[in-house]
Amino acid sequence: MAYVIKTRIDRPRAETFVFDAQKTMYGGKRIVAGDTVYLFASENEGGSGLIARGVAIAAEAVARRQDIERQTPRVSVTVQRTALARRPLGRTELKRHTDWDDGQPATELNFKLYRQATNKIVGVSDETAAYLDGFF
Repeated sequence: MAYVIKTRIDRPRAETFVFDAQKTMYGGKRIVAGDTVYLFASENEGGSGLIARGVAIAAEAVARRQDIERQTPRVSVTVQRTALARRPLGRTELKRHTDWDDGQPATELNFKLYRQATNKIVGVSDETAAYLDGFF
């Protein structure tokens, strides 16, 4: 399966990325080593959207805290970069894709990444992964 990680990325050209205790949504908690990962540098934190594709080389669920009643699952992930994006894709490009029922890859990304603008790991469909591959 393929996943998107949208978070603060300080070194967008790094070979390896380590993301600790990232919030998960839309199946993001199922990420495992070997999965394809698309990295989005969060625009809320000065990033530019899609920056790289990689493979998860480690993924580990973070234990839930006992003192929090309702807690979003979190995962720590290490990603080895395999490619840098050649074309821009971020909030600006996805903003117009708001027909949530149209089944388009760009709409899936807009819904999962920007409807609730928090940083997160999300699972994406095979069609959306193929769409993202077109940016490399």
